[in-house]
Amino acid sequence: MHTRTKAASLLFLLWTASIGLAGQNAPAGSPDRLSLWKGRAPIGDDRFADEDAWITVHHPAEANGAAVVICPGGGYGGLVVEPEGHGIAKWLNEHGVTGVVLEYRLPRGRSMVPLLDAQQAIRTVRANAQRWSLDPNRIGIMGFSAGGHLASTAGTHFDGGDPQAPTAVGRAGCRPDFMVLVYPVITMDATTHGGSKRNLLGKDPTPEQVALFSNERQVTPRTPPAFLAHAKDDGPVPCANSQKFYAALRQHGVPAKYLELPSGGHGLNGYQGPMWDAWQTQSMAWLQAMKFLPGDA
Repeated sequence: MHTRTKAASLLFLLWTASIGLAGQNAPAGSPDRLSLWKGRAPIGDDRFADEDAWITVHHPAEANGAAVVICPGGGYGGLVVEPEGHGIAKWLNEHGVTGVVLEYRLPRGRSMVPLLDAQQAIRTVRANAQRWSLDPNRIGIMGFSAGGHLASTAGTHFDGGDPQAPTAVGRAGCRPDFMVLVYPVITMDATTHGGSKRNLLGKDPTPEQVALFSNERQVTPRTPPAFLAHAKDDGPVPCANSQKFYAALRQHGVPAKYLELPSGGHGLNGYQGPMWDAWQTQSMAWLQAMKFLPGDA
């Protein structure tokens, strides 16, 4: 688990140093660490708190114009930032994709907080598209477990930006162009992951909250295309989560692919082996077929 409380002053220094890189194409191997809120973050209902969220931008040696905001899992009670974050970003870099690891704030019952961070991350990447050699129409989101819930929430709750906002980030839209969801939590109904639901919505959520964050119920024709992968023997997060979302996407005419893996459990055998390799290989092929990546990625 990642602990964001360590060396807060050092993180601030890293952020201020990274601002100087935002105006140029940073070289591969030199990730940028950026503050999303500069220490004053929204928590919903026009309220704010003195806290922050962060993105780490991993630049490939040769960018192909695509970028992915990566949402690590952790049950909304922690962040698995290495295997489901920085490790994924480095893998994406091998395919020319800019990997953006999102260290979103943990909700602790403040249900809108992770979504606000994910939306701000997408806006930030899109606003920096020219500086980072990106195509603003090829910015996706990827998530694992509870991070998959966050990614699918961002894919079903978005806006086109505020044209009157004073900053380029505020004017940028937060709709992801595609989603890659790996053993995701999707629903808040009986087939959800109990810990994720409790950490996100609290112990006694209203029916309206449950409906709002049951993302299979929020799909529209405007929902971005999605690739989903889930093991049949996933105990903590049943594959019914992916099945429901895939069915809703198909019902609304949204392009989607669902890879149901025969084994691997939750975490796909510890992020290794044939089941792990399968979703990586097939997601790349799907992104190429959808024209989000070049054919030789």
